[in-house]
Order: sequence, then structure tokens, then C-alpha cells
Amino acid sequence: MMSSIPKIIYPLGAYTLHGLIWQKDPSGKPYAMAVDSFQGHLLKIDPYTEGATVLNRLTAEQFRDVTDIALAGDILWAVRDNRILYCHTKDYELETFMELPERIEGITVSEGGVYVSSSDNQSIFVIGRATRTLLRVMAAPGIGCESLTLKGEELWVSDATEETVYCIEAKTGVIKYRALTAFPHPTSLGFCDDQLYVLYTGMEHYIRENPNDPDPFAVDIRDKTFIHQLDITTKLDAPIPHTLSNGFLVEMTYLEELDSEDPKAVENLNWRIALPTNTDRQKLISVDYVGLPFTEETIEEQRIAKFALGNLQAGEACLFGWKALVELHGIKYELKPEMVDDIPELPEDIKAQYTIDDDDLCMDSPIMQAAAKAAVGDETNLLLKMLRIREYVYDQLSYRLTPYIATPDEVWQRGTASCGEYVGVLLGLARINGIACRTIGRYKCPPYAEQHQQILHQYYNHVWIEFYVPGFGWLPMESNPDDIGRAPYPTRWFMGLPWFHVEIGKGISFETIKPQPYSIGELAVNHVRFKIIKEL
Repeated sequence: MMSSIPKIIYPLGAYTLHGLIWQKDPSGKPYAMAVDSFQGHLLKIDPYTEGATVLNRLTAEQFRDVTDIALAGDILWAVRDNRILYCHTKDYELETFMELPERIEGITVSEGGVYVSSSDNQSIFVIGRATRTLLRVMAAPGIGCESLTLKGEELWVSDATEETVYCIEAKTGVIKYRALTAFPHPTSLGFCDDQLYVLYTGMEHYIRENPNDPDPFAVDIRDKTFIHQLDITTKLDAPIPHTLSNGFLVEMTYLEELDSEDPKAVENLNWRIALPTNTDRQKLISVDYVGLPFTEETIEEQRIAKFALGNLQAGEACLFGWKALVELHGIKYELKPEMVDDIPELPEDIKAQYTIDDDDLCMDSPIMQAAAKAAVGDETNLLLKMLRIREYVYDQLSYRLTPYIATPDEVWQRGTASCGEYVGVLLGLARINGIACRTIGRYKCPPYAEQHQQILHQYYNHVWIEFYVPGFGWLPMESNPDDIGRAPYPTRWFMGLPWFHVEIGKGISFETIKPQPYSIGELAVNHVRFKIIKEL
């Protein structure tokens, strides 16, 4: 019996792979085909050994800069710049099928049609194979360069900017569902039987050693390309329809160290730290204490670790915290605007808690009031209002790490913001418009999904928001990562979260102390680290 294909494949000798086709040899053993667009090599890849064979040894120059390929019988199709190309697999001599006015990046072929994608005008064109005429045009599901493949009546699309794979109806272009990819820069996709694989091509930083240099270590950049299995679980009949993608078992450690640089005495000190939350995409498997044992409390259905530290002398040394095993998945909710056209009123408890100015949001300031009105215009649909607010903020702000969290009116005036300041502005504008929302966080696991059993340190916390849709519930929205500096903006993390976000203490404070003669920062410094145990 043939063993299963590895979940991740690093083809040997490849630089920048594009296009992904799965085939089987006469014995039934699967292999992949892809183009190294840098060298022009059309590679046959053994997924078990990662060895690669060049198929087009005499025509490599013709395949340079190809961005996608498709196979129909013994005819190989390819796209480069604005040209659709094809060749026979007996010689791999490319010929021009036709040229389009715009650049095209993706291609797939059916019995009668050629599907090509163009990010220039965010469209997918369907062209007759026999007539070489345009049959129809569909809107591209995302905003970036897209690769295509067909499976039955479904057209599958991977978008490099959105970091998303879409399943759409091939004849209509209607999106059935979508899934976030486990890695950035997805450039192609293909099915091996019923299992979907995604090809990734990008760059990575690494430490380069030069023994002849007095400072022998330097940061450099190199190509990174690989094939990875994309697991998708659809839950479209859930209370809020959603899709889960690749999951990882992650160990997270949160540790407090009492600060000895400025010793302070505290009596009867109780220190509470929230634990990772159970959500649609996240499951807390186990938790253990670090340093000192804790007791558990529950606040608003959230688990809290309580450390009864008692009377602390000035300068007393102490380490305490928790280590948790958490299952994390990518999630994308499939709530559509037409689904929320007729929704009930906000519940009174949600309205009382999450539509007020309870955190210096400057909701009464003229600048925030004017921005809130300009952001939504005459839109009445809740989802579209939230999307408009998000894009209005992205138009006005650019990301910058700041030493402190400023108030939204100050942020609005200076035009730059950290993730926490984006959150404040988004909360204020949404709440002014009657949309209940709240801050969510608290950390991101460093997103190196292939680096298992290694210590990964996170030096910054991270926050985003959730907004409430009556009749459905809370939906996530990233604060700033989708702000790429120019419109149109990706919507990958609008109603979605990648696998590496850890949700801790939803709707409650992450960390509190009683009594409070000092702030947490005056008493201790924290240590946060992650370890990706395995892919699920």
C-alpha cells in the first residue's frame, strides 16, 4: 500500500515555483508538476523524496516568468504577462493561443473553455478553446494575483494578497466558501484526488555567515518555495456559517517575574491572569502552573488563573504563570450582507456594555463625530457599515509602532497608529454608529507553521476587535494588518482570523491585581513564548 503524501514538500533545486498540477504515473504513484519561473524549468516532483526532474530540458528559456500552468490531455497551457500559451507534452515548445490587453496570472482549462485571471482589473475571463472568443467575465473573488484550478463544477482560486483559497461556482462566479491559508504568498493550487494542495513562493530572511568578515553574521534574503496540504472543514450550517482551515497544536507560556530593579512591598496580593478561551477556532486542551500553583475562577464564562501571592516583601523574587496547550485553526465566517438585512435590535445588555464610551474613545469629540458620519454615509446594512468604517480608517491611517496608546482624536490628527490605536479608532467610530464592538487579544504565535518543537518568542502583544451582529453573535475583525497602504484592501481578516492568533479573556480584562497600590508594570515583567508542537 502506498504511503500518504507528506503534508509539506520542499522540492529540491527549486527557486520560485508557480502552477501546480497533480498526475499519476502508470503504477498509480502521484507526482506534481510546477514551473520554476526563475529558471524556466518545468519540474516533475516526487512528493516522497522531494526530488525534481526537468521535463523541458530544451525549452527552459520559453518557460521563464510563467505564473501558472494547466494540463488538458497532452496539451500543457501556461500564462506569461498578457499571453495565453500552450504546447504539446512531447516537445514543450510553447505557442501563443492569444493575447489579452491586460496582464494575466492564473489559468485553468475545461473541455470547452480557458479560464484566466487578471489582477489588473480584478476579473476572471472565460475564453472558448475552439473559437478563441470571450464567453463571459466574472469578478475575481479577491484583490491580488490569483491562480486557478477546476474540480467538477467548482472553480478554485488562490489569492496571494488575500492569503485565501476560494471555492466558487464555475458558471456563475458565486462564492460558495473560502478558507485562509496556513502560510503567506500562496501562488498556485491543485488537487491530488480529493486533497487540495497549495504552492507557496516568497522570500525569507536568514542569518548568513561570512568567516572572512570581522562581523561574520548578517541578515540576508533568499527564495522560499514549497507545497503544503490545505485542510478545509466547512461548517456552513453553524449558527454563524464558517470554514476552518489547517490546525496546529501550540504550547503557550505566560510568565510574570517580579521586578527587582525597583523593589516594592505589597500586602495580601492576588494576581489574576486570564486563560486561552474556547471558541469556534480555538480549543484549550490543558493548562498547568509555572512557578506557583493557582486556583481557577470563572468570569463571564472565561477561565481565570488566580495566584494568591499574599504578603510580598520589597525585593522578594518570584516567578509565576501558566503553560497551556491550545489547538488553533484559521477561520473565515461566511456571513453575507443579505443575511443581515432584517436583524433584531441589539440586546439591552450588549447595548449597555459595548456601545458606550468606557475607554477614552472620544466619542463626543467633533473630529470623531464627523469621521463616524463620513465613514458610513447613507449605508444601513450592518456588515457593509462595518466594512466602510474599516476602509475609511485604512484610508486615513498608516501603521506605526508607538511608545504609548494615544486617544482616538489624537491618533486621527497625526494619521499614524499602532494596532492598539487602530482598535481605539475603530471602536469609537463603530459605537457612534450604534454597532456594538469590543477589544479582543492578546498575543500572536510567531507565524512559522513549519518550525515545530522550537522555542518561538513573542515580544509584543496584539489586539483586534469583535463586532456584534444581532441574531448571530460576535465576529472578528483585525485592527490593522489588512491595511496595505492603498485601496482596494484585502478582506482576509474581516470576519476571519489566521491560525496564529490566541484569544485570551474575551470580554474581560486579561490581567488584574488586587489590591492596586501599583500598576502591573511597576511590579513585574512578563515573558511570553510559544512552541508549535505539531500540525493537526
